[in-house]
Amino acid sequence: MQAYCTLVRRELGSHFLSWAGYIVIAAVLFLLGLSFDNLLQLLNAEATDLPVTELFYVSYYFWLILLLMAPVITMRSFALEKSTGTFETLMTTPVCDLEVMLAKFTGAMLFYGLMWLPLLACLFTVQRYSNSTTMLDAGAVGATYLGIMLLGSVYVSIGCFASALTRSQIIAAVVSFAAGFSLFLFSFLAKGLAGETGWTGQALAHLNMTDHMQDFARGVVDTRPVVLYLSLTAVFLFLTFKALESRRWK
Repeated sequence: MQAYCTLVRRELGSHFLSWAGYIVIAAVLFLLGLSFDNLLQLLNAEATDLPVTELFYVSYYFWLILLLMAPVITMRSFALEKSTGTFETLMTTPVCDLEVMLAKFTGAMLFYGLMWLPLLACLFTVQRYSNSTTMLDAGAVGATYLGIMLLGSVYVSIGCFASALTRSQIIAAVVSFAAGFSLFLFSFLAKGLAGETGWTGQALAHLNMTDHMQDFARGVVDTRPVVLYLSLTAVFLFLTFKALESRRWK
């Protein structure tokens, strides 16, 4: 456990000791600012009873942050270690593959969670200067953050898997983004087959991330998407673990 905590601190610290971590935070702040500027213009033009969290979720900036930032955060997890030659040194220390993989994932998730903290300031700013007392609900905010972290866990685990497959950070980021974007496209397929009653339409409906996130933004926590995202995260972490194990057979 001590080795795991040490590796987590090392991984989290690496994000704040490199230019990439600060670029990610700056990019997220910029996109959040653009999103809430558009949101304020919308609220000034037309009154609405919808919570702020739901209005923010429908912005394409939200999905842009989700799809782009996870690959950038995770691209250096294993690829950088391999390219600089520190990976073999790390693996010869008294730690197991599982501890290394979980520490890399945990460090990336902690940075991912910190990256979204400015969203709270934006939400409470809108609440402070709006005339409606229903614009912001604590339950909706908590559910929204739960949805963000669940979706993020899937995309971060995909990024870790992609980074474990290659020595190139660029290739890891591209593979991670392509896989994550492909998963996101299932939401559009589900909307196109919304009227279908067959197993295909039902299966795609369970993978519709936009509908899942809409429920979270409204403050509704359904156990089905929770189980789905946790299961997908476990699958990609298992694949990452197997990718790390495969080095022994080369």
